[in-house]
Amino acid sequence: MAVDELDTRILRLLLDQPRTSVREYARILGVARGTLQARLDRLERDGVITSTGPVLSPPALGHPVLAFVHIEVTQGHLDDVGEALASVPEIVEAHSITGGGDLLTRVVARDNAHLEDVIQKLISLPGVVRTRSEVALRERVPHRLLPLVKSIGRSVRT
Repeated sequence: MAVDELDTRILRLLLDQPRTSVREYARILGVARGTLQARLDRLERDGVITSTGPVLSPPALGHPVLAFVHIEVTQGHLDDVGEALASVPEIVEAHSITGGGDLLTRVVARDNAHLEDVIQKLISLPGVVRTRSEVALRERVPHRLLPLVKSIGRSVRT
C-alpha cells in the first residue's frame, strides 16, 4: 500500500499525539475533518493502522521479566503448536521464523520462577521438541515506529 505525504503526516501526528481528537488532528494538519476521517478509515482498512487502543506495560501489570523463547517444533505441527501458544497468557507475541528454531515467542513473567513454569508449560505442549530462552536484561530501544514513518515521509517527498 502506497502512502503519500499527507498519510505520513497523519501517521506522525497519531504517533506523536495519540490522545488527540480527530477534529484537533484536522486543525493541526490544515485539512477538513471529513478528509482526515476518510484517510484514517483507508489506513485502517489497508492495515497500516492496526490498533487504536492503549499500549500496556507488562512490568506495571506485575510481569517485569521479559524473555525471548525459541521453540523447536516437530515437523508438520507448526500450526497446532501456534494455536496452543494462544492459550498461554504470558506469551505476548509469537512468530514463525527461519534459523534456529521454528517459533520465536516474547514471554513475560512475574519473576524467574514464574518464567520457568511458563517454559515448562511450553515444553509440555504436544509437538514441542525443545526450547531455548534468552532473558532480556534492559530495553535499549523501545518499540517504536515514528522513525520509520519519518523515513517513509522523507522518501515520499523526494
